[in-house]
Amino acid sequence: MNDGVLVIGALNVDLVVVADRLPGPGETVVGPRLDKFGGGKGANAAIAAARMNAPVRYCGAVGSDDLGREALADLRSANIDVVDVAVLEDVATGTALIVVDSAGENQIAVAAGANAVVDPALVRSGVIRAAGWASCVLVSTEISSAAVEAAVTTARDLRLLCVLNPAPMRTDLVAAAHTASILTPNASELRDLCNVLAVPYSDIADAAVRVAQATGARLAVTLGAGGALVASPDGTTGPIPAVAVPDVRDTTGAGDTFNGVLAAGLSAGMTLTAASTRAVAAASLSVRHRGARSGMPSAEEVDLARL
Repeated sequence: MNDGVLVIGALNVDLVVVADRLPGPGETVVGPRLDKFGGGKGANAAIAAARMNAPVRYCGAVGSDDLGREALADLRSANIDVVDVAVLEDVATGTALIVVDSAGENQIAVAAGANAVVDPALVRSGVIRAAGWASCVLVSTEISSAAVEAAVTTARDLRLLCVLNPAPMRTDLVAAAHTASILTPNASELRDLCNVLAVPYSDIADAAVRVAQATGARLAVTLGAGGALVASPDGTTGPIPAVAVPDVRDTTGAGDTFNGVLAAGLSAGMTLTAASTRAVAAASLSVRHRGARSGMPSAEEVDLARL
């Protein structure tokens, strides 16, 4: 059975300051220390999928610097295959600067570094190599639109299920949105999808159906503490409640957790609703610890939370 997941997207090193509140424009806030974590939507989702015991391969790029070497070691330690990662000379590994407030909300600025030069040839060859063992390709959009489109188009041509996480959603990704099997925007990205697709927006459920009908893709819209909403082009929708977590420390990486666990579930043959339900539970649990990956739960933790 081809039950593997190929994840294509960005890898960053996250530098995190925890402060009482988030800064406003032109404002400085002070936190007690600086923490360093592995990050990037693609690499984070790969970790989340691997914790569901799925076979996972990551495709992307790092610099030939200490941060890049540490990042690849982290992926390998999570049993993620990094054969499709380009190690680039004279390019820095991607870095994210993150401020987290006392309620766990965050602000993020990213220096793309090596992620900006992930090229279509790299991702195309990665998808082709994955065709013999993977059934799901997960693509995030912190890389170039040309690389995103190459990944999504190649997956479609090879009849692999393709999940596109439009974070961020840009006008140059319209073709990819029409090609992907499943779209996984959050609430604000759903609005962005409506804007670039010229789809009217009234409420989340209606917008999700309209985007599904406009693209032909199914949607799993993440809603933070509200869980998620699944929508199909035929007009059907279904809400998925979140798991209550009393101690929220950091929401960084919750969406990446959702996407990785969703892809793992789909690769194992789950329906979109079943995979989304498991992914919501995993994302809910992930906010208990600081850092995008620290709180990502194991398969056993997710299954216990759903009982």
